[in-house]
Amino acid sequence: MSNQSLEVRTSKKNGFVTTLKGDLLQIPSDWALLPPGDAALSRRIKKDGPCWTVKEQKGRKLFSKGIWAPAHRIESLKTQLIAERQNPAYQKKLDASRARSKRNQETYKIEFWNAVNNYLAFHTELQDLAQDMATRITEHAIPVGSGTVARTKMIPLEQRAEAATIAWMRHQTTAYDNMSIPREKGKRREVRKILAKRSKQLLDQYRSGELNLNNCPLYKALN
Repeated sequence: MSNQSLEVRTSKKNGFVTTLKGDLLQIPSDWALLPPGDAALSRRIKKDGPCWTVKEQKGRKLFSKGIWAPAHRIESLKTQLIAERQNPAYQKKLDASRARSKRNQETYKIEFWNAVNNYLAFHTELQDLAQDMATRITEHAIPVGSGTVARTKMIPLEQRAEAATIAWMRHQTTAYDNMSIPREKGKRREVRKILAKRSKQLLDQYRSGELNLNNCPLYKALN
């Protein structure tokens, strides 16, 4: 299997990893582990030839534990990358890329805030609350690497804004974080669906302006 690129899991047995099917796989003696942290080098290792990407599952999330690949390839590509990074042209290109990313992020921040504010569509007398809520949701949802629905391009911006709003409300206005949910398939999804319905009903009250702010969980969360 050393001639194939695979995704594997860590193993308790020294010198081995585990395939996604659960089989033990011995690590070739001339391979080394590239720790996570250098995205550019990791991309080059994967592109250059066969390697094993190690991931560890914790809960529902997968975390990178590095890449196993021939040691000479890792050292060669690392040396090449170091030489490139010492070139002034590389730094200039990197600075330009970072500046472009920052501009794009700021543009997206404005677009996403407007989409959330449009989705909220609060009554005219509650516009200050809507703008404050849109700001809080945006600040939580759009940071690069946050892993929230706001970072996906799989669905339209309007749907991202709605999903991010409902997710924010789930944590801020319901007891979801302290719920003891049975470990049954589909149970967590079912609970989220119920809470989403309640959140949408609450938002409808803010849109109509017919609500008692003193007993409102959303109003409390915003103050």
